[in-house]
Order: sequence, then structure tokens, then C-alpha cells
Amino acid sequence: MKIVELILNEEDDNAGIDAVSLVEKPAIESDWVALKKHEVQLKTINEDKRLLMGAALIPNKQIYRRNEKTNEEYYIFFSKDTVRKASQLFLKESNQNNATIEHTKKIDGMSVVESWIKEGKQDKSNLYGFDAEPGTWFITMKVENDEIWNKVKSKEIKGFSIEGYFAEKLEASKQEFKSVVVDEDIAIIDDRNAYSTKEKALQVAKDVGCEGYHEHEFEGKVWYMPCEKHTEAQELESYSDYPEAVSNNAKRGIELNEKNNNKCATQTGKVRAQQLAQGKAITEETIKRMYSYLSRAKTYYDDADTNDCGNISYLLWGGLAGLRWSESKLKELGKLEATQQERDKQIIEELKKMIKEYETKKKKKKKKKYPKK
Repeated sequence: MKIVELILNEEDDNAGIDAVSLVEKPAIESDWVALKKHEVQLKTINEDKRLLMGAALIPNKQIYRRNEKTNEEYYIFFSKDTVRKASQLFLKESNQNNATIEHTKKIDGMSVVESWIKEGKQDKSNLYGFDAEPGTWFITMKVENDEIWNKVKSKEIKGFSIEGYFAEKLEASKQEFKSVVVDEDIAIIDDRNAYSTKEKALQVAKDVGCEGYHEHEFEGKVWYMPCEKHTEAQELESYSDYPEAVSNNAKRGIELNEKNNNKCATQTGKVRAQQLAQGKAITEETIKRMYSYLSRAKTYYDDADTNDCGNISYLLWGGLAGLRWSESKLKELGKLEATQQERDKQIIEELKKMIKEYETKKKKKKKKKYPKK
């Protein structure tokens, strides 16, 4: 069975650990890590002060994983060096107060107040009955959240789990995706984007490195696909190496939207969510759209409101994990700066449109005549 080492890419701004999650069953999930399905002790070391101690990462421990996209079975592990760097970066980025419960909901009133690497037999963790190998990253958390403390006392929470982005991910295999009309401007045909205008197809062709366009008749309409030949379009590189957290966010968005009678999001967002939920490969252009939307909408995202259409739409596009991955991928491809410039242009155009609509309404209001009393 394959054994994969997960590492920190120090040149990637997104690399590192973002938060500590309190969970019932601690785990490790692909590049998004959560200690799960192997014993990780969590101990209350001071009930009056509400202090919890436990291991956040254990070096060289092989942890079984199964890729839900491909059903491939493998093991992952972290070296001592990676564990140490991850613990240092966690503090350097001031993430001590970032906490979630079961990797789904942000929680307040939780702080990491101690963080250390076990160096030998004289380590303080031994005083509390922990038997971990040298190099293990331990943390102590102070719990000032009454609801969470009650869950600790009732044994509903049994371990720490970290959330972070690591390199050396396993790629999921590419799968076919059915052809579908996304909206009046875009269709997906043979797993490739096609457009309603020649101009857009030519623009995308230039961006991806081919010339011209070719036509497809689908659902009673002519669509224009980048590149002169369909075989060229099929050969355009696509990517499915996004973390499972992206797929899980899309699945959650789909589920929440169904509970709200599917009233949220555009058809584009709904189709994109199905692709991400199923682990489908997406093109560079789709990654650009993904980053552009998620980076613009991040300011308004609040995962606490599960009925808000804006939050549901954000999850459908992969959520915060999708933003991190798309930014990292575009940086890797050398396309991040250009995408950011295009996004900023879109923001300016949207603001201009809003101002124009406001001024139009204002003028209409002034012209309105009111009857004399």
C-alpha cells in the first residue's frame, strides 16, 4: 500500500495550520488534517481553570486513509521536521484563538495557551500520563465557552484535530462529466466550457495557449469552444488535486440548498458544486472564476447562518478551502496576479453599475409628482 508524506510548502502563503478543532473522533483527512480513527488522548489537567491538554500532531505515525474520489487506500505521515515547522507557523500566524467544533462551525472562547514539542523522557506531558514519542506536538487549550466545556465533561469531545494545508497531495482520477447548459452564457460540453459568443471563446483560447474556436450545437443553440479543434480543447490541462475539504464544502452547500428548496445560487454555482462534490477535474479558467468569486465574497461569509443564500453559494464553490486551493494553484501556474487584476476590474465595474442604478432611482424620485393636499 502506498505511503505518502505530507509536508509544508514554505513558499506557499496558504501552507500551515489554521485552527484547532474539538472532535468526538480525532482523524487525518488528506491534506486537510484532522486526527481521527486512531487513539489520541485528551485530558483535563485543571478543571477549575478549564485547561485541556493533548497531542496535536504525532510524527512518523502511519495513518490509514481511503481517497473517496478514487477508492485508493494509502497511508500518510508527518516527519518530525514537518511537525515542528507546523507548530511554529501556527504561532507565527497568530492562530491561537482559531477554533472549530467537528470541523464545521467556528467557536469562540477557545485559546491555545501552551504549545511545545516533546524532546525526551523528562517532558511535562509524561507527568500527565501521556506516552508519546519525542517530536510530538502538544498543546494546552483554555476553554471559556460554557457549551464546549459541558461537552468535554459529558465526553462528547474526546480529542484535538488540526485544520491546515499541506503539500504532496494525491491526485484524484479524472472522470467524465455530463454535458449541461449552465446559463445563457456558458455550457459544459464533454467536460469543457463552451460560450455563447465567439469573442469569449477567442479570449479564453488566448489565455490557455491555443488559437481560434470551434462550434458545438447543443440544446438547440450554437456554442463556441476555445481552440480550433475539439481534440485540442480536450487536451487542455485540468486539475482535480483540490483537498477533500473543498468537496465536503460543496456537498454541505448542496445539502443546505436542498433544505432551502434550492432557491440559492445561480445555475453556474449549482453545476460547479456538483463537479466539486464528485471530485471532477476543473480547468484553469474555472479555477480563475472560483478564486475571483470566493475572494470577493469572503468578506460577507459567515458559516454560522446556514440559511443565508450568500453563505450557501460560498460553500457551493468550495468555501474557504476552495479559496485557499484556487489561490495556491493559480500562484503555482503563474496566473494569480493577472487573475487578481481581472477580479479588481470586475469589482470596479460592479460598483459603477450600482452607482448608476442608484443615481437613476434618485432622478426618478425627484421627477415624481405628488398630489396637492
